[in-house]
Amino acid sequence: MGELLEQIREVIECSGQTRYAIAKATGVSESQMSRVMAGTAGLSIESAELLLDYLGYRVEVKKTRKKK
Repeated sequence: MGELLEQIREVIECSGQTRYAIAKATGVSESQMSRVMAGTAGLSIESAELLLDYLGYRVEVKKTRKKK
């Protein structure tokens, strides 16, 4: 989930919105947002979906290769 968290951080930084505004709109606490942005905490799948949906993004899972 490391790459996904990095992408979420980038989306948040580029959104032009404050962490407070995003936290208020999504229900993800501002303290959680701060920890995620600092790289000291992760996100639950539910929180990641809330943030990305609010910012106009989505997570898509694709199969890359057949596992033997």
